[in-house]
Amino acid sequence: MSDSEHTKPHRRRTPRVVLRSAVAASAVAAVVAGGAYAVGVGPFARGTEGPDPTAVTEARAFLADWAAGRFPNAAGRTTSPGQARDVLRNFTTGLDIARPTLTASVATTSDDGTVTVPFTAKMPVTGLGTWTYRSELPLRRQDDGGWKVSWTLSLVHPHLSATAKFRLERDEAAGVPKVTDRTGAPLSGATHPSLGPVLPLLDAAGSGPRGAIRLVDRATGEVKGTETTFAHKTDRSADRPVATTIDAAWQSAAEKAVASKAGGKDAALVALRIDNGDILAVANSPASGFNRAVSGTYAPGSTWKIITSSALLLKNAVKPGDVVDCPKYLTVGKRFQNVETSEHRNATFLKDFTESCNTAFISLRGRLGDRELGDVAGRYFGVGQEWHIGIPSYDGSVPTPRDQTEKAASMIGQGRVQANPMIMASVTATAVSGTFHQPRITHDAEDTTKTTPLPRDVVKQLRDMMHATVTDGTARILNDLPGDIGAKTGTAEVSEDTPNNGWFVAHRGNVAIACVVEKGVTGGSSAGPVVRSLLAAVPDDPS
Repeated sequence: MSDSEHTKPHRRRTPRVVLRSAVAASAVAAVVAGGAYAVGVGPFARGTEGPDPTAVTEARAFLADWAAGRFPNAAGRTTSPGQARDVLRNFTTGLDIARPTLTASVATTSDDGTVTVPFTAKMPVTGLGTWTYRSELPLRRQDDGGWKVSWTLSLVHPHLSATAKFRLERDEAAGVPKVTDRTGAPLSGATHPSLGPVLPLLDAAGSGPRGAIRLVDRATGEVKGTETTFAHKTDRSADRPVATTIDAAWQSAAEKAVASKAGGKDAALVALRIDNGDILAVANSPASGFNRAVSGTYAPGSTWKIITSSALLLKNAVKPGDVVDCPKYLTVGKRFQNVETSEHRNATFLKDFTESCNTAFISLRGRLGDRELGDVAGRYFGVGQEWHIGIPSYDGSVPTPRDQTEKAASMIGQGRVQANPMIMASVTATAVSGTFHQPRITHDAEDTTKTTPLPRDVVKQLRDMMHATVTDGTARILNDLPGDIGAKTGTAEVSEDTPNNGWFVAHRGNVAIACVVEKGVTGGSSAGPVVRSLLAAVPDDPS
């Protein structure tokens, strides 16, 4: 549960103004990105007056990891990793915070040797506005000579404590507009529960969304104070509905598939049109709360091999028929392995793709420059550019690897590569059509992206490889469905003590789909049944 809330009331819809508490989603990769920071200390050297630069570096790394949603990494830089991981995750996701910017300022050293790094936190609360406050990080030298952030609740926010937490309240009546699907039929959270958290973000009600962050007593829930309030005015008429790209039939089928086939696990799915990026369905489980489908940040696992393959094929670094051995293990700073330690000796690159061989893809890392994977993701697939889909979203990140181990991980969608179902549905659509179309949920969404079409021969190779994954590979679960279908499975590591997330992307006709099931272990066994259920329930593409 969230450090900002421990219980979650059911959503109630009444004619009067009701304040809804936005509370923590369960443990999930959170809605954060960025890591913009700057430290005002000079280049102090050891033994000279001023803070130890290694302590300042550790503070900056902690802030960067927190901002990027790498909560286990951030927590590992503290003196209490378990509590820090849970509190950072629950604070950020529980308050619907997206893309925080954490800016460090001048560090100081106290008489006892503690290094203190003040920072400014700008926390964008989804659909409401930005909550800005100041706090500071205390760092102490450890027995091994290194530095760690001395963990306290108050470093997250000065008012967070063992007795007080935060709660986000939204004014539903002010923030829920009248909304229609792509045919003009009305949509609501009552008929489509996954849209409940989405509709207020469309910001079409006459007064716009309103809300507040309250400081409350942990034991009683009594409000002890108000940290900030949000009120937004618009020029739009409250009576004019917002026309969305959602298709009611696809939305209903997607919600049913996620609810019935994800095994009770947290999951998310996006379906969109390949020819124009129109989002047809956004489904989350649980349906209320955090919108994992478009705002979540996850390692995409082996579904990312679509982009890795594109990068290799673009420069003719490998062909589908080339032999690229697939051993059980490959060590690049750390030992990488395939799911269930499988191996395919003397396999072709096509076989490596259809069986999702990690070691084969990692072995090809030397054929790509350090920045090349990110460049291809941005230039051809729009990943990492700023998207304007009509509601707040996370648009992906592919940082330049810091070393060969991280480069190896990025080849298979791990390391610091971050995406979500909306991004991976778009990646799938781009791969099989050759042209990126910014996803959108409203027809008037602005598009400022700039991309380059994929060459036709690369598109054909990608389509053939994804089709073969259905007929002869890890996506066989779709093989009995009619139509020209292609897919890619993915398994993404979360941490050593947490089951892997399962991924599945697919395309059929003019629709691309991506699904993630948290703690699903493998994509084929967890996310695969969700996608299959959706495709079986809606046999026809939207016109």
